[in-house]
Amino acid sequence: MAVSTLRNTYGITGTVYYGYRAWGPNWPYVSTWKKGLSNGFVSDVDPNGNRFNPNKLLLDPYAREISQDPNTPSCLDGTIYASGATHRNKDSGACAPKGIVLATDTTSIGSKPTRALRDDVVYEVHVRGLTMNDTSIPLAQRGTYAGAAQKAAYLASLGVTAVEFLPVQETQNDTNDVDPTSTSGDNYWGYMTLNFFAPDRRYASDKTPGGPTREWKAMVKAFHDVGIKVFIDVVYNHTGEGSAWGGTDGLTVYNIQSFRGLDNPTYYSLTSDYQYPWDNTGVGGNYNTRNTIAQNLIVDSLAYWRDALGVDGFRFDLASVLGNTCQHGCFNFDKMDAGNALNRIVNELPPRAEAGGSGIDLIAEPWAIGGNSYQVGGFPSGWAEWNGKFRDALRKKQNQLGVETVLTAELATRFAGSSDLYQDDGRKPWYSVNFMVAHDGFTLRDLYAYNSKQNTQPWPYGPSDGGEDSNHSWDQGGIGADQRKAARTGLAFMMLSAGVPMITGGDEVLRTQFGNNNAYNLDSAANWLDWSWDSYETNHQTFSQRLIAFRKAHPALRPSNFYSAVDTNGNVMEQLRWFKPDGGVADTAYFTNPSNHAIAWRIDGSEFGDSASAIYVAYNGWSGNVNFSLPWPGAGKNWYRVTDTATWNDGANAVVLPGSESYIGGEWTTYGMEARSLLVLIAK
Repeated sequence: MAVSTLRNTYGITGTVYYGYRAWGPNWPYVSTWKKGLSNGFVSDVDPNGNRFNPNKLLLDPYAREISQDPNTPSCLDGTIYASGATHRNKDSGACAPKGIVLATDTTSIGSKPTRALRDDVVYEVHVRGLTMNDTSIPLAQRGTYAGAAQKAAYLASLGVTAVEFLPVQETQNDTNDVDPTSTSGDNYWGYMTLNFFAPDRRYASDKTPGGPTREWKAMVKAFHDVGIKVFIDVVYNHTGEGSAWGGTDGLTVYNIQSFRGLDNPTYYSLTSDYQYPWDNTGVGGNYNTRNTIAQNLIVDSLAYWRDALGVDGFRFDLASVLGNTCQHGCFNFDKMDAGNALNRIVNELPPRAEAGGSGIDLIAEPWAIGGNSYQVGGFPSGWAEWNGKFRDALRKKQNQLGVETVLTAELATRFAGSSDLYQDDGRKPWYSVNFMVAHDGFTLRDLYAYNSKQNTQPWPYGPSDGGEDSNHSWDQGGIGADQRKAARTGLAFMMLSAGVPMITGGDEVLRTQFGNNNAYNLDSAANWLDWSWDSYETNHQTFSQRLIAFRKAHPALRPSNFYSAVDTNGNVMEQLRWFKPDGGVADTAYFTNPSNHAIAWRIDGSEFGDSASAIYVAYNGWSGNVNFSLPWPGAGKNWYRVTDTATWNDGANAVVLPGSESYIGGEWTTYGMEARSLLVLIAK
């Protein structure tokens, strides 16, 4: 209801807070009911899955801001939201979050960047973690949208073109600081959404009604003003109401806070008997993405964040759930199903065109848990994907020589844009979001500094439960110079591959989580980004900045199509050629021999209007040094070195500035490469 209607029709002034009480078949309305009573009660759940309970004040799923979390420092009793004989009559009204009626906000979001996704460099980071440790930010603004806005200039100078925030829609996190030394129950990452429209108040320095919205939009404008897109991580596969917890009367107990108390079988996928959630996420019952009404909320909230709040793109958590083709008692991903949420989103919220322009960028985490939910390469047109096969293949090749077998053929395919995953359905290299690490795992530094996760440490480095056991990590024998070399090489894998590179916040300065690979509950100084750097970290920041700049300067590294083209006469033009270390062209026998661990490639820059007529990249994945014979650099040209990630180059000038490249030589020049290092040359 509009603010003007409340004022003019009903004479209500000031801030309006509201919630719903709902009755239904399992608890029909009777006039004698009062808060805290069971009058009218039939059952906690009926045969059709209804879980109405008027003692639970319900949050409007379409509220634009909310008053508070369900649990706050003054409302710590979570049982007031529960069902079952022990809890069903507890009234939640005093502590339940309420929707806030807001007037239309006119804060500017600036001009949205129209850059093509293929030209982006994505920086994944947590709003709070970005600035909580930054003493250059005023204390009251650290960890907030206002604080993040002040990092726009830094990220632009780094070369980042899209910042991807971990969830910023309202979640339960007010109680994180009740006991700062305890991680029990803390929700730092935010993947338990309470409301899909409201910006999280905890990340606002202005928490007054309308303040989070205004501050969010002002932050978006700050990023837009320096040409950076704003992406947000959204969670439409489950909600913060959660799954079942213990019962005392033979029934399983559930929280009733919003969706479940309004229309449980519409908003959630249930088992075939409608009594329990169907769970494909491991963190709560599946949101019912196949139901039209439930889909409406997804599409409406995405449109709101796009249009009213200025968001340029979305990363979808466990997005395979959005491809589900049935509602209850089953799960089946089918990208061809016209009625699934994936295709509806593309149809109603058009993706950005290949060449850029208006529209949004859609990025899927293409897996969930169980069934046919692992769908890397399996999403429909319009969807880019986190390429988990890129991550896994390159980690294994780099860290597990002699333990894991990764054919050179697969390595080459990943470097060249993963045509095996995206070409068959008409998608392009830039549908592959290439990453070595993300928020849910080791940092780039830790990937090369630990052999296994270290999640049982005491506060502030842990403890954290869960976390992947198979990380394909290696501590490089505990040798610091080799660890830094490995981190440079891992970053170079992303920046030199076809696709869209994504780095995780702080990886440009070798951030560590001290070996914790599942820091979802560590709202601590050890987990927030560190803005005080030693010389090694500063050098890596320079390496990152210059390598990003090199990628942006060379369109040959950002192809619109896979590396092949046809001229006007129908002849195939060779844009990329693969080489063995001896300088010969790599053939099928070389690619498929599991004993081979070194590969090089030459990209013809003239095909892309590149300032470099050719770019040569070599990777020595062996445990010893290897000599590479260089290919033809072009008529009248020689090869010049841009970077070598070897330990001898462990300094501030590991990537040279344009014009300062070192002369190497011409065709058949021998270049000695250190073990597990990467080389970049340009022809000029």
